[in-house]
Amino acid sequence: MTRTVFEISGTDAEHFLQGLVTNDVAKLNDGLVYAALLTPQGKYIADFFLFRRGDAIMLDVDAALAADLARRLTMYKLRADVNITETGLKLRRGTGTPSEGAMTDPRHPDMGWRLYGDEEGDDGTDFDALRVRHCIPETGIELTPETFILEAGFERLNGVDFRKGCYVGQEVTARMKHKTTLQKGLVTVRIDGAAPVGTPITAGGKPAGTLFTQSGDQAIAYLRFNRAGGEMQAGNAILMLEHQDKAG
Repeated sequence: MTRTVFEISGTDAEHFLQGLVTNDVAKLNDGLVYAALLTPQGKYIADFFLFRRGDAIMLDVDAALAADLARRLTMYKLRADVNITETGLKLRRGTGTPSEGAMTDPRHPDMGWRLYGDEEGDDGTDFDALRVRHCIPETGIELTPETFILEAGFERLNGVDFRKGCYVGQEVTARMKHKTTLQKGLVTVRIDGAAPVGTPITAGGKPAGTLFTQSGDQAIAYLRFNRAGGEMQAGNAILMLEHQDKAG
């Protein structure tokens, strides 16, 4: 759970982010905002949380993506009055009684709260179990450079806004929303057995998707919906579709 928190400051900071990220920066007035940066082709680069602190906007991202994200943001800022600085803030999270200053995770109420300060860690909650139960993708596992965010459930997770202005990748994302029916996406499945993350899933001998995070008798899978009926296989594990409304 190693995270990096950047401070994005300057008179143009809010306008700068509004033109780049998938969510509406105006929502920062209400608390923590979940969003992503996409390629012009609409594919995932990074997902992150945004929040206000004083006159600056803070950006919380998986540490493995931090250097590349900072590089890309710097490339986009051109002559704008924007400063991007890595802070020493750390993340604590939990699902019990919120600590003072904690903010609600906007992806799902069961994901609890996030608190930024001098301490790192969590309250012992099994967050993988919660993610699997609610089909919430994780950076670097379900979310990869090949991901389209609507297939990953970003609308359901409050990570994209279709009423804000343009942002990088907006045209492709809007087209997927309004002009197509999703044929593939992340769903929760029942699993009997276990298989490594990334194991191909087959149905009737045909490729049907990929297996990801597993917890107990549930797992997150990326599936082709037209092949997701009935029994499926992933290595030695047997899968059954739990419900098919997770991608939207």
